[in-house]
Amino acid sequence: MKTFTVHFHKEDQVDAMTVQKLSEEDFSKITEGGTRHLFELDTNIGFFVYFDAEDEEGKESYLVLHYEDEQEEPSSCYGFELKDFYQFIALHLNDLEFHDEQEEEEEEYGPIHHLAHLMYHIIEEGKKIEE
Repeated sequence: MKTFTVHFHKEDQVDAMTVQKLSEEDFSKITEGGTRHLFELDTNIGFFVYFDAEDEEGKESYLVLHYEDEQEEPSSCYGFELKDFYQFIALHLNDLEFHDEQEEEEEEYGPIHHLAHLMYHIIEEGKKIEE
């Protein structure tokens, strides 16, 4: 497992985030106690699956799988601190409310776009890390 820090643009209004890039072995250990699928995000930079997991001792982890193109296997898996993962969930939920309230045909930059933007930065920094 490799740990790295992602620094966002000032306009993103997000503090630097500590992220873990997991190997297949790390993933197997962290998910031994089971997983819970929370939501998905389909973007032009890939498909993301957000979930939490427990290891065999009950320690919780907050994870995102990233799939590129039409591949069946994930290209990477990232682990996050709860406070950062909570922010992803909040953006996802806010987007549901944002679209319910939005009556215009023109799509505005909303919470889900912001989440995709944050994931872009994470993926780009993650590419610099070797597993």
